[in-house]
Amino acid sequence: MTDEFTVYLVDDDAAVRKSLSRLLRVKGYGVQAYSSPQEFLEQHDPLAPGCALLDVAMPGLNGLSLQQALTARGSHRPVIFITGEGDVPTSVRAMKAGALDFLTKPVKEKDLLEAVERAKTRDAEHRLVESELDSIQAKIKTLTPREREVLVHVVAGRLNKQIAGDLGTVEKTIKVHRSRMMEKLGVRGVADLVRLAEKARIAN
Repeated sequence: MTDEFTVYLVDDDAAVRKSLSRLLRVKGYGVQAYSSPQEFLEQHDPLAPGCALLDVAMPGLNGLSLQQALTARGSHRPVIFITGEGDVPTSVRAMKAGALDFLTKPVKEKDLLEAVERAKTRDAEHRLVESELDSIQAKIKTLTPREREVLVHVVAGRLNKQIAGDLGTVEKTIKVHRSRMMEKLGVRGVADLVRLAEKARIAN
C-alpha cells in the first residue's frame, strides 16, 4: 500500500490509456492503468488512496457494472466516468450510483484535472472521517461493560441518580464509572460525549 494518491484508469482502448496516463503523470499523479475491469478488480487495493477513472463502454463488465462491484465490496473510492457515447440516461445512472463526475471523449485536459482534484479532496475527507472513527472505536473498546452502559445512559440525557436507579447501584458508583469513561474517551463534557457517540453511531 502507498500513501500516494493514485488514479486507477480502466479503459480497453490502449491509445486512451497511454494518452491519459501520460497527462496525469506529467501533472504529478500516480497512475495505474488496466485494460479491463476484471484485471483492475483482481489487483485493486481498497486501502490505497486514489480514484477510479472508468470507461463506460467496455466488453464484458462495463464501467457501471464495475462501479457496482466496487460498491458491493464496501469501497468508497471516488469514481469518474469517461465515455465516447455521452448519453444522458447512462450519465444519470452513474451519478445516482455515486459517481463524482462524467466526462465525454475526447476528454478535455482542464475538465479531467478538475475532476481528479475533486476526487482527491473527497478521498482525503473520507479517509479522515474513517481514521477518526477508528480512533473512537478503539477508545470505546477500552471501556468496561458497566462504563459502556453508563455511556449509553449519559448520552440519552439521564442524570447520575437516574442511571443509578436504572442499573441498580448507588449514585456515587455511577459518578466513578462516568468519570473513568469520559477520561478513557478523552472528552470533558456531555456535549463532546454526545458528538462522539453520534460519530460512533451509539444509539441513545
